[in-house]
Amino acid sequence: MASTVLESLTVPWIPTTHRMDILRCADLPEGYTVTTAFVFALDGLGRTLLTRVARPGRGWEVPGGHLDPGETPQRAAARELAEEAGLRLSADRLTLLGGQRITLLATPPAEYRYPTRAFQAFYTVRLPDPGAPTHPDPDSECDAAEWVDPAEVAVRCAGAAWLPLHATLYG
Repeated sequence: MASTVLESLTVPWIPTTHRMDILRCADLPEGYTVTTAFVFALDGLGRTLLTRVARPGRGWEVPGGHLDPGETPQRAAARELAEEAGLRLSADRLTLLGGQRITLLATPPAEYRYPTRAFQAFYTVRLPDPGAPTHPDPDSECDAAEWVDPAEVAVRCAGAAWLPLHATLYG
């Protein structure tokens, strides 16, 4: 599958002029450094597994986070899924769906720690049965995990840049 840009936007958490493209793609984009990996886990009822980040101002999200040194994006996604949502799956069960391709168009502030061309990878997995209750690892930044239907994902995660990518799972 070729890369398809679903939407282009800017986000307030990047402190310089930039463009974020929400991509549907089967391969990681060349020339971009993968900094984070996330998972859209869907159960047999079509529900998505969300986690609640315990830090103020964060709320509900899909499981994911930064890559550890030497870790592949796919392994990072599986690790984050286990830590943040309590769902343990082999990394090879996860399929790249797309992601958020970030291109900085101006010099960032000195404290900005990301590359000028970054990619936030989003993987997916579809489980054949209804999702069993899950619980974040006690050492995780998350304090809850729930399977929710697509309409509830849009409510709990309103404003998330990845919502157009998530919507492609149902279209």
